[in-house]
Amino acid sequence: MQTLIRVATLDDIDTLFAIRTSVVQNHLSREQMTDLGITPQVLADSIREAPCVWVAEVEGQPAAFSMVDLAAGEVFAMFVQPGFEGRGLGRRLMAVAEAALFERHDTLYLVTNGRDEIRANGFYQRLGWSKVNRVEGDDVRYEKRRVP
Repeated sequence: MQTLIRVATLDDIDTLFAIRTSVVQNHLSREQMTDLGITPQVLADSIREAPCVWVAEVEGQPAAFSMVDLAAGEVFAMFVQPGFEGRGLGRRLMAVAEAALFERHDTLYLVTNGRDEIRANGFYQRLGWSKVNRVEGDDVRYEKRRVP
């Protein structure tokens, strides 16, 4: 299995939306993302600003992506398309995202749904992220500090 992690380009915007809307847990539709201010134009602006989105390809097929907010120190998105889970893509993408953020910040954060059945919580904890508090509704904030 040939896997490539690469910086996303403007040509990847539709792919990012396709991956994001394909997930089962923490699913959002294109309309829901638009309501949250996540639009193709916003993604394009972010990609133009700095390398902040990475795509994992398996045998040339986009399968997962991660996105960060470099200024805030936040892992903004980390999604693996069903059918490609369990192959280490999320772990590899998180390593790239964390490295980019740790160049600018000593403490990183992310916000996700904190319900027990959401697999992402165990994934983040296995990667050394610590749940620090609840934010809104079921959402929780995780943080990870740079190891000296």
